[in-house]
Amino acid sequence: MTQLLLIDDDEQLGPPLAAWFKRFDIGLSQATRPSAGLAMLRSGHFDAAILDVMLPEMDGFELCRTIRRDSHIPIIMLTARGDVMDRVVGLELGADDYLPKPFEPRELLARIQTILRRAAPAAQTAAGRLWRFDGLEIDLDRHTVMRQGQTVDLTGTEFELLSLLAAAPGRVFSRDEILDKLRGHAAEDIHSRAVDILVSRLRRKLEPLDCIHTLRNAGYRFAGVRQ
Repeated sequence: MTQLLLIDDDEQLGPPLAAWFKRFDIGLSQATRPSAGLAMLRSGHFDAAILDVMLPEMDGFELCRTIRRDSHIPIIMLTARGDVMDRVVGLELGADDYLPKPFEPRELLARIQTILRRAAPAAQTAAGRLWRFDGLEIDLDRHTVMRQGQTVDLTGTEFELLSLLAAAPGRVFSRDEILDKLRGHAAEDIHSRAVDILVSRLRRKLEPLDCIHTLRNAGYRFAGVRQ
């Protein structure tokens, strides 16, 4: 059974949301304070975390940063509707997705299902499950990446993006196409910015390798050569 942790100080949000998710065989627990949420994450098994931005003790951005120091659990940030900067900052800190408040539970479910699919080992055909490039190795079965012999810690979204680009070296993927593959719908302005942030995060983790190139007004391509 999938287990979610909601960290939100609105005590009225958790119970009805938990009752709704239970219909889909998903359990949801709530912590109303970041300290309690961090303790629950350390002591229990959760498949994804949902963080509100406005929290006591520390805001959702600091909480996201704290979680990312020790865990690659998928994270969805709940942001104020129309507050673009909240969404951008959350993504830069390592959140996998964002959802403006107020939201429909059905949309939250869809977002969670999407990021959990990203976090799961990639379902590929039997052939070519271990990809080797100069200085880079991508294991689709183990969901791991090695850069110059060192393990690279990627979130599920980052791994899925790298796998998408590396599956077709030299091919240019537009921002809309990347979002269509990763999230399943065409881009809007903020979503296009989200792709740039995601690529930037991935590039930093792959340094000093220079394998993801930007083509101005076109998109991104993977420059590695399969060995």
